[in-house]
Amino acid sequence: MDVLSDAVAAMRTGRPHSSRRDKHAPWGMRFAASEGAGFHVVLRGSAWLLPAAGEPIALSPGDVVFLAHGHGHALASGPDVPLQDVHPGPDGRWPEPPRPQRESEPDTVLLCGAYQLDRSRAHRLLSELPEVVRLPARVGAHRSLRAAVELLGMELEDRQPGADAIVTSLLDTLLLYILRAWWQRERVVDGAHGSGWAAALADPAVSAALHAIHGDPAQPWTVAELGARGGLSRAAFARRFTALVGEPPLAYLTWWRMTTAGRLLREDTLPLRQVAERTGYTSEFAFAKAFKREYGVAPGQYRRTVG
Repeated sequence: MDVLSDAVAAMRTGRPHSSRRDKHAPWGMRFAASEGAGFHVVLRGSAWLLPAAGEPIALSPGDVVFLAHGHGHALASGPDVPLQDVHPGPDGRWPEPPRPQRESEPDTVLLCGAYQLDRSRAHRLLSELPEVVRLPARVGAHRSLRAAVELLGMELEDRQPGADAIVTSLLDTLLLYILRAWWQRERVVDGAHGSGWAAALADPAVSAALHAIHGDPAQPWTVAELGARGGLSRAAFARRFTALVGEPPLAYLTWWRMTTAGRLLREDTLPLRQVAERTGYTSEFAFAKAFKREYGVAPGQYRRTVG
């Protein structure tokens, strides 16, 4: 299994959404804090990102910014422009307020979007992201990301049959491309001496163990078996895994099993016995006990609450 994809799937809930916004200067939009994550892409013109903390950031055509932690922020034509609050609807969408027709071309064209996340099971890979991930437009850089942005912009500009399904799929793709671009950049910056998930995924031994855990969480893995996947002794592997991932191998295995169990209970109708088997528990009682220790409620109650 793909660890990056799994990390996103563990947190994603609901449907993502996006809109194209044509802006005539002066303009300013303020987005309140939320449980989700948001992104903005400058398709034409320029804009200023005003994060909750830190200095304003000038954005140019092609720049992509991702705000992973749901902190309030603003976008504006200038750092001192008055801001109007953007109030999301019940489904989390950001409606575009009515505006007068203009004969002139907009000064700025933006793509704005958001993802709904379950932060109670925040994967460390996403938790390590900075408040603002900025991916400046550079010739030849992140070509897959640029292609996804272009396709998304086309779909939002000219809605055709099937657009709802296409836009949802493109938004999911765009999120993975953003995270991949960040990870690849961090890997280049930190190299072999880095720490955290960028370094963990780049480390052959740790990456092999993570892929084994994600590929078959029901397997009764031992530290020695996971270390052997990367050609390391038990002790050497345990030290390296803990240093890069932030917790011991078997602690991460348990966390991932419980995260997988929660997702199965939310999204599937499998009997509890099969959920237990798929997450490495031969006894439904042992599974229920471990689940309640992790979530604070029994599996059946959890399913009824989130179902």
